[in-house]
Amino acid sequence: MPIKTRTLTDHAARITRAMAHLAANPDRTPSLEELADVAAFSPWHFHRAYRSLTGETPAETLARIRLSRAAAALIKSEAPLAQIASQAGYGSVAAFNRAFREALGLPPGAYRQRAAIGGALPEEETMQDIIIIETPAMHLAALPHRGSFDAIGPVFDQLSAWAGARGLINETTRFIGIYLDDPHSTPEAELRSKAALTIPPGTELAPGMEVVELPALRCARLRYQGPYAELEAVYDRLYGEWLPQSGEEPGAFPVLEEYLNDCRTLPPSEWLTDILLPLKPR
Repeated sequence: MPIKTRTLTDHAARITRAMAHLAANPDRTPSLEELADVAAFSPWHFHRAYRSLTGETPAETLARIRLSRAAAALIKSEAPLAQIASQAGYGSVAAFNRAFREALGLPPGAYRQRAAIGGALPEEETMQDIIIIETPAMHLAALPHRGSFDAIGPVFDQLSAWAGARGLINETTRFIGIYLDDPHSTPEAELRSKAALTIPPGTELAPGMEVVELPALRCARLRYQGPYAELEAVYDRLYGEWLPQSGEEPGAFPVLEEYLNDCRTLPPSEWLTDILLPLKPR
């Protein structure tokens, strides 16, 4: 491996450790010195290295993690706004309201109300019809994740930093979430999932990663536009309404999500996700 490439991949591995540290401790605001130490960088150079490889600062990464968790809490719990704001690291509800509106396009109270009355799922605006497609075989690098599905975003961040440093991300790269359990019947701490992306065969993986070989699959595809925190209601429509009426049977592979655009450069209202439900062959 050329020295320049080896150095870049080493930096990516070290920055990935800092990202994992942020994801594992979302309730804390670590100091620059702490993050630099985790990444084995000098504090004077850590910020530049982090931003060059991730496209954002550590503070922006942490804010994104916290706001994503807050969005899920607004939908899935009845916790008061003041409590959710505090858990997201904001000293006042007003500051939380401003940050949440800027990130998700609605203040948190309106976001919760919309989800409560089903407004998160306007049929014509955010969903395309469910269709049956054939997906190609895919060779994937995957990072396993254990815990809430809402917390898989930082795992994708780590995977993307690793792949980006190796020049593995281009216009053909596919980003796939693999979800192995039902969040309604499995304790949150035991939920299993994998963040994955397509890579060329023969690519050397980093420690902790694994190869996943997905065969060509016949899938029901539901395309959703909107925040990831609202996907659970989309699953309810797919499994509760479409599947019983379709005459189809689920196949032998877990449900997949394919993320079609970059959540770091677009507002949540524009995020596109394909939910792919593998079906038995016909």
